[in-house]
Order: sequence, then C-alpha cells, then structure tokens
Amino acid sequence: MHIWLMVLLMILGLAVPGGIARAADVESVDYGAFKMMVRQGQIGEATVGPRRIEARTRSEPPRTVTTVLVPDAALVPLLERHEVTIRGEAVGGGGGGDWAIWLLPVMALLLIWGLWGGSRQAQPPGGVAGFGRSRARVVLPGAPQTTSFRDVAGVPEAKAELAEVVDFLREPDRYTGLGGRLPRGILLVGPPGTGKTLLAKAVAGEAGVPFFALSGSEFVELFVGVGAGRVRDLFRQAREKAPCVIFIDELDALGRVRASHPMAVNEERDQTLNQLLAEMDGFDSVAPVMVLSATNRPEVLDPALLRPGRFDRQVTVDRPDQIGREQILRVHAAKVRLGDDVKLAELARRTTGMSGAELANVINEGALLAGRARRPAVTMPDLSAALERVVAGLERPHLVLDPGERHRVSVHESGHALAACLLPGADPVARVSLVPRGTSGLGYTWQLPEGEKRLFTRSNLLDRVCVLLAGRAAEELVLGEPSTGSADDLQRATDMVRALICQAGLGEQLGQQAFASPDRFMPGSRGALPMGISEATAARIDGEVQSTLETAAARVRGLMSERLATLCRLAQVLREQEQLEGEQVRAIVAEAGWQERRAA
Repeated sequence: MHIWLMVLLMILGLAVPGGIARAADVESVDYGAFKMMVRQGQIGEATVGPRRIEARTRSEPPRTVTTVLVPDAALVPLLERHEVTIRGEAVGGGGGGDWAIWLLPVMALLLIWGLWGGSRQAQPPGGVAGFGRSRARVVLPGAPQTTSFRDVAGVPEAKAELAEVVDFLREPDRYTGLGGRLPRGILLVGPPGTGKTLLAKAVAGEAGVPFFALSGSEFVELFVGVGAGRVRDLFRQAREKAPCVIFIDELDALGRVRASHPMAVNEERDQTLNQLLAEMDGFDSVAPVMVLSATNRPEVLDPALLRPGRFDRQVTVDRPDQIGREQILRVHAAKVRLGDDVKLAELARRTTGMSGAELANVINEGALLAGRARRPAVTMPDLSAALERVVAGLERPHLVLDPGERHRVSVHESGHALAACLLPGADPVARVSLVPRGTSGLGYTWQLPEGEKRLFTRSNLLDRVCVLLAGRAAEELVLGEPSTGSADDLQRATDMVRALICQAGLGEQLGQQAFASPDRFMPGSRGALPMGISEATAARIDGEVQSTLETAAARVRGLMSERLATLCRLAQVLREQEQLEGEQVRAIVAEAGWQERRAA
C-alpha cells in the first residue's frame, strides 16, 4: 500500500506546473511592489488568475513571484507598455498548486500510515485492526511461569487422570501404533477455586509443550465474525506448534446451549461455537493437540460440545478433604517462613469445605499479618487470625455499639451457641465473638465440624436450621421482641429448608419428588420458580417451607425457655469478655449439668 502512495505522490509532483520542488522558489510580494518591478522592467511574463498573479522575472536564473490580484483597470495597459507577455487562467481552474497544497499533507499522512502498517511482521487474518487474531497467551516450555504436578495438591484422582494425557503428548506413537485415537478434549468441572487452571498448566509443564491459554469470553467481540476468526487462528497456531495444549477457561461463556427458538437468537456466539465444534471435529486426529477446558457450570453446555470426539472425558475437580487440604497448605506454605508453633494439620482440620484458592488466601493473609506485626516468621496465631478473617470478614474494632445493642447482640449470639451445644446434628462451636466483622455483622458464632461429612439426614438439616433460628428465639425470650439482626439467619434457614424439600425430597407433605435441577457447582438465583412447576405446586412448596420453619422455631424456643438461666449467664460472660472459645462455651453450659441431656 505504501508503494502505491509513493507513486501517487510522484505523479502529483509531476502534474503540478513546475513540479513539487518549484514551491520552494516562489516569492510572494505585495501588489505595489509587483507594479514597481513591472515599471523597472524586471517582469518578463505574467499569468493572471482569478485570485492571484504569478509572474517570472527576466533575470538569470529567472525567479517566480506571486501577488494578490487587485481590481485595477490600469494593470493590463501597464504590462503591455513594458512588453510583458500576458497569459490568462480560467475562472475555477484552481491556480497552479492550490489543490496540491491541501492534498499533499493528506497524502503524506497516508504514506506514514502505510509505512507503519507495512512494517509489521504479519497482518492478522481479521484485517488491519487485528480483531480476528487469537488473543491466547502462549507459555513456552522452560518459561519461568511453567507449572508441574508438584505445584498441584489435594486432587489425586484428577492428577492421575491427567497423567495419562501427559503420556499422550510425550509419546503419541505408543498409542496410535496400537490403533488408538488420542482424546481431543478434556473438560475439567468443579467449583470455583479448586485448581482447574493450575491442573491445565501442569499438564503442559509436565509434557514440555507450548501452552495456549485464554478465556471463553475473549472469543466474542462487537463485530460479527470476529469470534469464529479467532477460533480459526487459535487452532492454526496450535497446529504449527504441535504438540501443544490449548486451555479455554470458563467454557460456558462460549459453549452455552444454542438458541432453540427465534426470539433468543445470538448469531455471533452461535457462529463462534459452531466454528469451535468444526475445529475440534476437523483437525487431524493423530495431531498431538490437546484441548483442555474448565467450567463450573457443565449443565449449560451444548450437547454437541460434550459428545465423544470433542470433549471425550470429564474430570471432576472437587473441594479437597482434610488430607488434601493439608497438602495444599504445605505447597503454599513452602514459600512462607513459618514459626515452630505452626501445625498445618490442625489448620487443615479447621478449614473444612474450603477450596485451594481459599487455603492459599489463608496462608497469604497470615504472612501479611505477621509482616504487619514485624515478626520474623508466621506463627499459628497469625494463621488462626487469617482464617477467621477469611471466614467472618475484616475485623472492625472501632465500630462502637451502644449498651442496648451490645446486650442484644450478646443475647443473639449466645442463643446460637447454646443451641449448637445442645442439638446433636449441629457442628461444635469454635468461637463466639461480639467484635464486629465484615460489612454488616455485629457479632458471629463460628462452628467447625468434627470431621468430613458429605451425607445429611433430615434430622441433621433440621438441627442446623434450629441453630440458625436460635438467635431470633433468644431475643424474643430475653428481650421480648426480635430485631433486624436475624435477617441473614432467616434467609439462610429458608434456603436450607427449600433445598431440603425441593432438591433432596426430604419433605413430609410433597413426598419423594425433586422440584429443582440446580447447577451442580453454582447455585441458582434465590426465589426463582423451577421450570415445569405449576403455581399450585409452588404454593404447596411455600406452605411446607413455612410450616417447617415454624416447627423449627417453636422447637428451639422451647429449648431456650428450658435453659433460660444458662442463656442469660452465657450472654453476661460474653458481654464482659467480648469473645469466648468453644471450650469456654461448653464449660458454661456444663455448669448446670445439661451436657448429658441433649435434645432429641
């Protein structure tokens, strides 16, 4: 393009009378000086235009002078008297180089732009702006950010499954020689923060192959056809660098079920997904290019994407158990200077249900707290404070409560703690505090399970609901009326009862029927009516939810009223000390000899 611009400039320079270089020899004079030069015999010829006069002198070499045309009837006789050759220029002809003066800067800018665009090594397939080019980040073997299986812990089953993929990439002939076909895609599914991206990086690092990483949302842009172009460019680059690993994070942003009715059409996303399906089904089956993808919403993916030949396998990456949490903590603690009193096994026991990302955050917060206190190493109290900060939120010690609110919060939290000590299905109390944390909490009761538990009965869940409602019941019994402090407890209790009835089928009135199909790893929005449920059935569900909550509230009120003195004693000690450990709470409850009389 810039070559053609240079040719146009050369033609332009030749087209202007006198050439481009001629502009440097032109001298502008005023009209009076021009007439004086005519009288002195210096002017040999003059071209009279509609706006100016251009004249050439008789000197050697001749010079060109210009002046503004002034209405003057004596000019022509003056020129004839001094034997000046007179030429005329048609009106509207533009005079010599007027148009060139405006066009030359524009052509120069176009030339610079063409030179800049042509100097780039490669033009993207989508045009000069590069919209159609893949945005994948490439990590080459041996790079500092290379990850291996040593950096991944807590998911032994997933590592064992992906170790076979590493063998595919290292020695594809060992499998293809037997007539086997290499898997084209592997889908990693699991809750957020469980290490799906880290596992994909580890596969590429262990195999020693290039790693292309990008998110599903990076394919779709404003312009139509850009997403499909990026998919084509991504697989083109992958084939050039094969064997390699392509990792698409958040696949649900790209691979959702395609529109099933005309009013829900998304042409650009559907076109991008169709191109991805074609690429995964079309590239050479023996080419060692592995596509790994991660999602926490496998239910919304298009069935064509999950069929064998595209994503041949699904690997579940779930939250780790206690042994896995300890291994994850050791991986992240290897970069931190720990004190002699740190017991990672104890910390793993107290972090039930946490993902790998949350465990890494606990270690990092502990290091920050130790650095803030200028300690030489991270101690166990630092990690305990960090865990409490991650679970309950940032401490706000400067939020001062008036005596009435402080008394109400102490009664509320004591109700939670007392119910947790007395109900057999509740988790043991680890700490009760009046120190405000988070954005809205004025106090909290922290419970820790005694071990790993994945199955719950109806009685277990109802005991947990009673613990949630115990704070409101304590306020009603001691202070006469509840407050807005129980709003979050009510919401959590309602969600738990609704899941008990609709998902687990543990209700008493509706029987063994599931009324909801939520995402496995991402719960749906609250209050939404499940598809296929009639209004009459929804009303029955609401009625059983309300009756179950009322029954639980009456049960916990009876439990609190029988032990009202213990409740008041616990609230008084909590108000005086601001914070009680689980052992202290259980000691206060045991003073009345009720530790053996657990509620049925």
